[in-house]
Amino acid sequence: MKFSSTATYVASDDLALAVNAAVTLQRPLLVKGEPGTGKTELAREVAQSLDLPLIEWHVKSTTKAQQGLYEYDAVSRLRDSQLGEARVHEVRNYIRKGKLWQAFEAAGRVVLLIDEIDKADIEFPNDLLQELDRMEFHVYETGETVAAKHRPVVIITSNNEKELPDAFLRRCFFHYIRFPDAEALAAIVRVHFPGIKEALLAAALTQFYELREVPGLKKKPSTSEVLDWLRLLLAEDLSPEDLRKDAKNALPRLHGALLKNEQDVQLFERLSFMARAQR
Repeated sequence: MKFSSTATYVASDDLALAVNAAVTLQRPLLVKGEPGTGKTELAREVAQSLDLPLIEWHVKSTTKAQQGLYEYDAVSRLRDSQLGEARVHEVRNYIRKGKLWQAFEAAGRVVLLIDEIDKADIEFPNDLLQELDRMEFHVYETGETVAAKHRPVVIITSNNEKELPDAFLRRCFFHYIRFPDAEALAAIVRVHFPGIKEALLAAALTQFYELREVPGLKKKPSTSEVLDWLRLLLAEDLSPEDLRKDAKNALPRLHGALLKNEQDVQLFERLSFMARAQR
């Protein structure tokens, strides 16, 4: 079972090596990188490449680690007891299995995605240390221990919004997805838009990288955003000449796909003003 690029996902050699190393070591793969660099999509492509089912756990700021194991609905049980329901005598009727439980009890090996782990409370990773290390956990309400039938391939993503605990990091294989260079990004674009003309691709990527390097930019556009931008350029049937900027407008065509806050738009408007003033 070896992961490599798929028909819809271009993985660098380093990334493929990291995935395969994590699978071999049976360690969670912790993937960091700029938002929009394909971290979440990686798990989906790994599952497709290895022909394994995918279980996704998308973490929010309010998510607790216990929810990944199971949740016990004591309120519903109390209500049923007041109504005289027969099901109240079986505690299992009030236990909802979490994503880890689903992955552990799966009939075969699965890929488990824990997406954006840094969104949760700082204690969230620590609360999963033993479960991810030993691949088992205890259900206090029933007294049973749930152990993984087949050790899942665990992929954990982080946008680096907060530091993760050292004890958690020691248990992971780490990889940082660097923003692709022009050659790698062109390869990614060709996967999504096989018929794109090379002249348009070259002009668009030149403008895109120039935009990313503008000093003071608050949010640099990501891979997913350049794909959206190119989709619009193709829909509008624009030519390389249409993308050329003039002194009156430093903003790229259809810039709303690339610039996502007013500060960055104002920055380019100031650049346009300065360019006109120098003429």
